[in-house]
Amino acid sequence: MMGGPSAQIVASAGQPNIVTAVDGRRLTVRRMNALDKLRLFKAAGPVLSQNEPWLGMALLACSVLAIDDVPVPVPANEQQIEALVARLGDTGIAAAATALTGQETPDPQAMVASAGN
Repeated sequence: MMGGPSAQIVASAGQPNIVTAVDGRRLTVRRMNALDKLRLFKAAGPVLSQNEPWLGMALLACSVLAIDDVPVPVPANEQQIEALVARLGDTGIAAAATALTGQETPDPQAMVASAGN
């Protein structure tokens, strides 16, 4: 049987969510798919891809598609990832974490564990 609750959950998994950070910025956030994650690992490089706290923060930042309806370019290297984290700041990262995990404080190990899904 197609179209049941499980199919709806799977279909909505890659859909963007709009969340408002406490500083008032509107963030468009989408759970990264396998290709997005592969590109993030490539941009991070072999050393940072093994650093769970760094990678967890990078996963949150790279899940942001737009800030105040202005598209955010996909980072292609370590410096661009860190620039995006700096641009989002604590409030933006917390809003992305809330949109993706339901928790305001990101858990790097949980983010990295979910990167394989």
